[in-house]
Amino acid sequence: MKNEKYIELTGQPAMVKLDAIPVLHYTGFCVLIAELMREETNHCLNYFVVPFPDKYKFICCIGADEKKSILVFSHEQDKKETISLPSLTRMHFQFHIFEREIHENYGIDFPDHPWLKPVRYPFNRHDRDDIMDHYPFYSIGGEELHEVGVGPIHAGIIEPGHFRFICNGEKVLHLEIQLGYQHRGAEDCIIKNSNGLKNAVLAESIAGDTAIGHSVCHAGLVEALGGLTISDTLSLERTIALELERIAIHIGDTAAICTDIAYQFGQVVNEALRTIVINTIQFWCGNRFGKGLIRTGGTHYPLTPLVAEEIRKNLKEIRERYRQITGRIFSMSSILSRFEGTGKVTLRQASLIGAVGMAARSSGLKRDVRWSHPSLAYSQLNYDPVVIPRGDVWARAMMRTLEVEKSIEMVFHLLDLMNVKSENTAPGYDIKPEPDAFAISLAEGWRGEICHTAVTDEKGKILHYKIKDPSLHNWMALALAVRGQEISDFPLCNKSFNLSYCGNDL
Repeated sequence: MKNEKYIELTGQPAMVKLDAIPVLHYTGFCVLIAELMREETNHCLNYFVVPFPDKYKFICCIGADEKKSILVFSHEQDKKETISLPSLTRMHFQFHIFEREIHENYGIDFPDHPWLKPVRYPFNRHDRDDIMDHYPFYSIGGEELHEVGVGPIHAGIIEPGHFRFICNGEKVLHLEIQLGYQHRGAEDCIIKNSNGLKNAVLAESIAGDTAIGHSVCHAGLVEALGGLTISDTLSLERTIALELERIAIHIGDTAAICTDIAYQFGQVVNEALRTIVINTIQFWCGNRFGKGLIRTGGTHYPLTPLVAEEIRKNLKEIRERYRQITGRIFSMSSILSRFEGTGKVTLRQASLIGAVGMAARSSGLKRDVRWSHPSLAYSQLNYDPVVIPRGDVWARAMMRTLEVEKSIEMVFHLLDLMNVKSENTAPGYDIKPEPDAFAISLAEGWRGEICHTAVTDEKGKILHYKIKDPSLHNWMALALAVRGQEISDFPLCNKSFNLSYCGNDL
């Protein structure tokens, strides 16, 4: 549906012609965003710039969660002019990260932005003299204060990132998180590749622990650009795969949280259960992280009755054993004393920063693509998200526990539906995208909302590809969570979010 201000997409993945997206003057663009942001159930899915030879095209995608639609609109700026625009961040903080990225990539200035700092230091950034050594860390003066630096190499085998704490004694006053060390160029690689298989492999490497989530998002986007509708069977299989990935990571994170409070029994039990889940995924497609499972238009690994029976058998065991260990975890006073009230993010804070996924729902904010913008088999399920209003480590740990339970029940239900669906088809890697088009695809990964968008040129070649991992929103939630906490609680707070370094560093 289209009006004078935006085009409304009522399903996703979705594709529209680029000239169908309304172009607003920047003043009207800002007014529209102000109107939409008055509704707390609306949030920014993605906001980015597409460079054309003579202009910059700004595209904004707003998720209207209650309406279950996506609102898309744009404005344009002449490349010949020096571009300096009033910042949206002043009134709507969740835009801060998008404007910072636009400034870093294209040199477009937002003079009144309160925090106009680099996001990633990409190799093709606008100002090559702006290097990481010059990063403008926030500072507070005072003889009683000191700074603590962690990183840039993580003590475990994770990813590079730097955490700069300002403390008064042991109490954290401020945490600033600096990422962008890897210069991965994932989006540029997808643009330069014309080989559909190579891009499918690249998509499942965007964030290693979300191979299925990002692959589902990418496949849906390519299929939307090509006008391809997948089979009901394939839709069910992708939904089951997403939920298996969610179960595996939630259980693994339960183990990691136990590690950070020195509850070794909880750690080893949950690690063993996670292994059963990822081995089940390997039984299905040959890879424990689901790489190779999701492909555009079809699959090389149909979910056979043998695979379905293996999933059922293993999930029954996992459900019983996970219930037992989480029952212990949430009944031990020594554990609860570490969880309760630690690392709290309020509903208001979650809303202001545009938090998504578990970080949002554990603070009382109902934000879940499976509910608000359902695709695949979720459209049939009327999924109702788990929402916990407490916002602390306890809430984020409990969120995992309850979501594992719901996901297992969902997989059992979907496996029952598999018996009456049609056969799968082989993948297609030569799908021809619609020329001069815009497409968007969403998926609820285990961390939260994943968004892939693309713009094609007059020949149907991908001109611009934009990826948003949920971590882009949620790193700020971690920074807020540790304020006022003992610095020794940082590892526990960090694990309770378990955000992605590489998903942020694209």
